[in-house]
Amino acid sequence: MVPTMKSALFNRQPDDKPFLISGPCSAETEEQVLDTCQRLAATGKVQALRAGIWKPRTKPGMFEGVGTKGLPWLKKASELTGLPTAVEVATAKHVEDCLAFGIDILWVGARTTGNPFSVQEIANALRGVDVPVLVKNPIHPELELWVGAVERLQKAGLEHVGLIHRGFSSYGNTDFRNAPMWHLPIEMKRRMPEMPLLCDPSHICGRRDTLFAVAQQALNLGFDGNMIESHQNPDAAWSDAKQQITPEVLRDLIEGLVWRHETTDQREFLTALASFREQINQLDAEIMQLLGRRMGVAEKIGQYKKENDITILQTARWNEVLERALRQGKSVGLTPEFVEQYLAAVHLESINRQSRVMES
Repeated sequence: MVPTMKSALFNRQPDDKPFLISGPCSAETEEQVLDTCQRLAATGKVQALRAGIWKPRTKPGMFEGVGTKGLPWLKKASELTGLPTAVEVATAKHVEDCLAFGIDILWVGARTTGNPFSVQEIANALRGVDVPVLVKNPIHPELELWVGAVERLQKAGLEHVGLIHRGFSSYGNTDFRNAPMWHLPIEMKRRMPEMPLLCDPSHICGRRDTLFAVAQQALNLGFDGNMIESHQNPDAAWSDAKQQITPEVLRDLIEGLVWRHETTDQREFLTALASFREQINQLDAEIMQLLGRRMGVAEKIGQYKKENDITILQTARWNEVLERALRQGKSVGLTPEFVEQYLAAVHLESINRQSRVMES
């Protein structure tokens, strides 16, 4: 283990720069791995090197990685650059091979996170081993699967467990390969505030031109860093060519990012922030009061419907409420997506209240 890696990622201080893991999506040849990693080290921006050794593919016959023979390439890259290495593992055998070749950081991929049996197998293989493990979110937006994977590793005695946000599968989404759904990693950070959280813009974007925006958004939200794929010749990559960039392009991308701190000791800022937060607190309290009054009216409507044998759901009325709210929301700068999500939650609570009235 490179001595500074754990402290850099798991014992971060307020002034620590964002942590960056980079390297090719797949290890293809020794020359490709060594050239890419040495060029990455030369940027001075990378804290750890990555490469896919085993690649879980959707269909058989696709390139599934070079396998164990690629691990000595990464070990050599580490020796040449002085940087730690990171590899995805999906089985106990993967874990054993990585440990045998001195891989410094392991990560559990999205497909594996969604399978508790596989995560448990990895956890069992790591019992008694002091190695950092990062857990990517599952493919589908199921927060408890993510939490469960972390807990399985922790119960195996692993003290250094972190998170990687790589986006979620979303049908019909055209802007991203995997929709960010930022509220889910934010919730994970709320539940596990001491756990390092990295973002994987490469898998969220699926293409180069949006990497910067996603990497910056992650830093804006207080993520601890990014994992971004880099290749010596991205267009010739054997997997995920469109989302990889050269080490030199990565250097420019990182230099353009604005690094933000979670807080500051500047009194003027803290005083202004406290004032704004108090305004938010007051507004939230007023919104809760109004919602409580709204649900009280909904219960009265439920009682009236019950007495007159009228169904709870009134589709025409719901469409009328939604259309009016969308117009009002637009006039005050609220997005249609937010208005629809908000009203859907309010409508569901109203239906639940009226259902209880009907059943009483």
